[in-house]
Amino acid sequence: MTTDTLNFVHHFEPGAPSAPVLLLLHGTGGNETDLIPLASMVAPEAALLSPRGKVNEGGMLRFFRRFEEGVFDLEDVAKRSDELAAFVADARKAYDLPAPVAVGVSNGANIAAAMMLRQAGILAGAALLRAQPTLIPDSPADLSGTPVLIVSGDRDPIVSDYDAAGLSATLEAAGATVEHEILAAGHSLVQADVNLLTNWLARLGSA
Repeated sequence: MTTDTLNFVHHFEPGAPSAPVLLLLHGTGGNETDLIPLASMVAPEAALLSPRGKVNEGGMLRFFRRFEEGVFDLEDVAKRSDELAAFVADARKAYDLPAPVAVGVSNGANIAAAMMLRQAGILAGAALLRAQPTLIPDSPADLSGTPVLIVSGDRDPIVSDYDAAGLSATLEAAGATVEHEILAAGHSLVQADVNLLTNWLARLGSA
């Protein structure tokens, strides 16, 4: 089901009661349906909540503004991450959902990380694929015990090893339990991402 309610155009699919809820956050140029095939592979019984980014950059949808590649509008990051957090809270009430696990790619991963660092308890965990730091609050939220998977590519022309390691360190300092995997890949996802994400989600479900 795709709807424009709750202040975001979004797609929602109910799942099995015992399965997680996945908050799917697309990358630049994507939309609310982009990550549904990935979700069906890694967690076929999960409920899916997938909003569409509101920022239009030359015809490509994103979740927050940037001035150029790697240079972010930090005021907009703060505004948009809080707006997304409010959407998640509203969707949980509307659809009777527990806290979701974010699965974000690139821009979607970046806003998931920013949202976690600004507001504790919004997410039950996050898989951040090709993520880099954006907004680091002066006093990050307490993420004690929150599971986070970061998957980087060692040939990624957009996200450097330094940036990916910095995000991992920031989340760990806030208390998150971080697994950082580096694949032989660029910025695009590969089969190894699917395998890692499948196994990580399965371990969350059995914890």
